[in-house]
Amino acid sequence: MAVEVKVLQAGDENVLANVAEDVFDNPIDQNLTREFLADPRHHIAVAMDDGLVVGFASGVHYVHPDKPAELWINEVGVAPSHHGQGLGKAVMGALLEVGRDHGCREAWVLTNVGNAAARALYVSVGGTEGADDSADAALGYSFAL
Repeated sequence: MAVEVKVLQAGDENVLANVAEDVFDNPIDQNLTREFLADPRHHIAVAMDDGLVVGFASGVHYVHPDKPAELWINEVGVAPSHHGQGLGKAVMGALLEVGRDHGCREAWVLTNVGNAAARALYVSVGGTEGADDSADAALGYSFAL
């Protein structure tokens, strides 16, 4: 059976009950899944192989008082068993289409400089890599709240 790419909506929670190992960082929590899918600004595209989720890309579209809508790509994951099959590109393409459908004029993502696979993926779907050696280079920060 061919791999199917689908953008999940509220009511699709059961799709994430059958996920291959090493696709997500942690086990799927059904309460968080329901909350995520119920929020119209949260988006997730999944790749399914015979009903088993083997890849995903997730993001959030948002607005700001001085900027048009943007899509922030949170995470992309593909099961090691399905690497090299174009699934990262497929789920990214579906997620970028969701952004366009919501009027987003830009999408963005952060990754580690050393993550060659992610960098190649993002370029393959039309991303422009920023200079990582300038004074304006972006760095990610996290805050425990």
